[in-house]
Amino acid sequence: MQDAPRPTRESGPKAERTRSTILEVAEQVFAEKGYAAARLEDLAARVGIRRASMVYYFRDKRELYDAVLSDIFGELLDRYQAALAAPAPLPERIEAVVDAWIGYVSERPAVARLLLWEAADGSRERVAVAAGHAEAVLTTLSAAIEQGQREGLFHPIDPIHFILTIVGATVFFVAGTPRIVPNWPFDPLSTEQLRAHHNELLGISRRLLGTGAALPSRTTKSARGGRTKAARR
Repeated sequence: MQDAPRPTRESGPKAERTRSTILEVAEQVFAEKGYAAARLEDLAARVGIRRASMVYYFRDKRELYDAVLSDIFGELLDRYQAALAAPAPLPERIEAVVDAWIGYVSERPAVARLLLWEAADGSRERVAVAAGHAEAVLTTLSAAIEQGQREGLFHPIDPIHFILTIVGATVFFVAGTPRIVPNWPFDPLSTEQLRAHHNELLGISRRLLGTGAALPSRTTKSARGGRTKAARR
């Protein structure tokens, strides 16, 4: 049996704005409820369109989720590539990647909650989709770490071990702490807590890579300036 024909996709500035709004809202809904519990009806209501109108932009929830992941990992890859392309010694560029990661999550904390959902109850199919989007990010950073190892700058740690240690610490700090200790009187996204977490991650990074305390302590732009509007959504 063939699928029903898909309605003609709308185009133009208004359609692009609507599509961007759908992606933004979908990221929040998936982060709040997880993939399984998220309903397109609720998402459409938040956007201000009818459920039936969603098919003009995304065929179903699976396609929408795939687009959200593509947007998340696409922007993260851009930030990592910019940090790694800077004219600086490789150890400093790796620390700039850590800066970029903390800044990204501070601006877009729904990412941490969404990744926590995936780690907790993602299906094999969805995990495979997420892994596909994350592959370019992992490959890019792994190549930089392996280059440093060949040059004798870093310890021979498995790059994936390094990456998941850094990412996992932030995801649990931002998304897990409010769930595990909801009455703990601090906001993990406050300027003070982000700065402390950032410095802890730099210490972990230096120990894992073997760069020690040779590099100056860094402070991310987001940690200095506090959260952006996106982080307060």
